[in-house]
Amino acid sequence: MKKIIIIGSPGAGKSFFAKKLNIITKIPLYHLDMIYFKKDGTHISRKKLKKELRNIFKEKEWIIDGNYQKTLEYRLQECDTAFLLDFSTDVCISGVENRIGKERDDLPWVEKDDQEFKNYIINFSKEKLPQIYKLLKKYRRKKNIFIFKTRADADDFIKVFGDTFQTNDKNTKKC
Repeated sequence: MKKIIIIGSPGAGKSFFAKKLNIITKIPLYHLDMIYFKKDGTHISRKKLKKELRNIFKEKEWIIDGNYQKTLEYRLQECDTAFLLDFSTDVCISGVENRIGKERDDLPWVEKDDQEFKNYIINFSKEKLPQIYKLLKKYRRKKNIFIFKTRADADDFIKVFGDTFQTNDKNTKKC
């Protein structure tokens, strides 16, 4: 695991999961929201986003969190590992509600209560997940793919991975 993407519905906790992986592995972390969006809520062009992604892809290691369906296949082609946080709509809505009004280092603005955004989350499993699963199926033989259905599953993975990573790191002899 050197080139990692983390995808899923808004509110699933992609950034939180990515930060935990970053702490364990020390692999550089990039938040797509911070790359794509400006502080005023406008965004860069798709062309510029692809250029930014190409620059990241030149690195030996990276973690990228964010869904962005329009660049998902591009990121899948470049990664060696993909994590899908496929949590229930209620969990994702709750995740977004818990962060309303809070400053974050993975988003260039403070979120407000936004019904349109909630509607996007409500429709995510019908409109976006089928496309995501189709792409994951396409790359399943070439990539490490992990799908978590609950926060507990994702947390358990982080705990076991962190313990294993630390053990392996301690057992690595330096020349």
